[in-house]
Amino acid sequence: MDDTARQAPASGTPAAQRLLGLVGDASPLTRLAVITVLIFVVMSLLRPDPFFTMGNFSSMAFQIPEFALLSLAIMVAMLTGGIDLSIVGVANLSSILAVLVMRHLAPEVAGEAGTIGVIALGIAVALLCGGLCGLLNGLCVSYLNIPPILATLGTGLIFTGIATVLTGGAAMMGFPAEYSVIGNGTLLYVPIPMWIFAGLAALVALILSRTAFGLKVYMMGTNPLASRFAGISNAGINLRIYTICGTLAAVAGLIIASRANSAKADYGEAYLLLSVLVAVLGGTNPYGGVGRVGGIVLAVLSMQFLSSGFNMMQVSNFAKEFIWGTLLLVVMVVNLLHFRSAPAAAARPQGNSQPPPQGQPAPSLEKT
Repeated sequence: MDDTARQAPASGTPAAQRLLGLVGDASPLTRLAVITVLIFVVMSLLRPDPFFTMGNFSSMAFQIPEFALLSLAIMVAMLTGGIDLSIVGVANLSSILAVLVMRHLAPEVAGEAGTIGVIALGIAVALLCGGLCGLLNGLCVSYLNIPPILATLGTGLIFTGIATVLTGGAAMMGFPAEYSVIGNGTLLYVPIPMWIFAGLAALVALILSRTAFGLKVYMMGTNPLASRFAGISNAGINLRIYTICGTLAAVAGLIIASRANSAKADYGEAYLLLSVLVAVLGGTNPYGGVGRVGGIVLAVLSMQFLSSGFNMMQVSNFAKEFIWGTLLLVVMVVNLLHFRSAPAAAARPQGNSQPPPQGQPAPSLEKT
């Protein structure tokens, strides 16, 4: 059999070759985008009537920002090689303090301007609470040298305990009706929570990619020892990173309270696992140094498509928890293999360069 006959089968399937090339050679974001589109198409085909409708799209647009902001906070913490497991506790405590402020001050003011002022004050208190909670996490990690997973797990329990004491374990209501517009209103036919998430995601992406602070974050996550030798204060970076995480969690808590028309100490408990899964699925390296906001956006979309599809197929919550946990392990293994193989691939010689045959000297680079 000649060479042409042997090569025919390989060249006879250009479509398959292009597909394999797309999967094998594309960037992680491109592969994730393809997966997101495939999930959307599959769910649309399996449940076209309830899934592929404007009503469902609107519902998903209202649901996405809550855990998307928490996932963004997880990603930011992972960039330094840490993690923040206190985000749900921070979100609930911040929203409860905001509701307490609004409940006590709203009856004391009159007019629309006074009500808006009270709402603004409540939001400011929530953001301050989130920032201080994040600062506490940063102090525990940076100066007490407590591992991030243990530090934030402990502080998360503390925040949840304080929130439970403040509410007595019951849902807290009674804030101004205008506040519910934040979680349930629309602007230019787009849910207001989606605008909030888009703005904060763009801001975080800008900080990480266009500022010296962002460069230091990636350097620290890639090699903490080298960043310290380069004169970077790793402790200062951690303080700011966890403060950002707490602030993002507080915004998520404000949206959750507005959508639910109440605040409670145990809202959003299922979001923690989902947020970690989204961060890892979005290409964030749990060991630090790798992660992009664009990956979080695509991962959030894919997880929302899956969650909505499962709800329409009446998949139980226990089955969904099993699926999320299994998917998290699978994605972490795949990403770990990818991160380990990347340095080896970069070290391989490029092009068709081969060592010279034995007995022949290597070509000289000197001009003749």
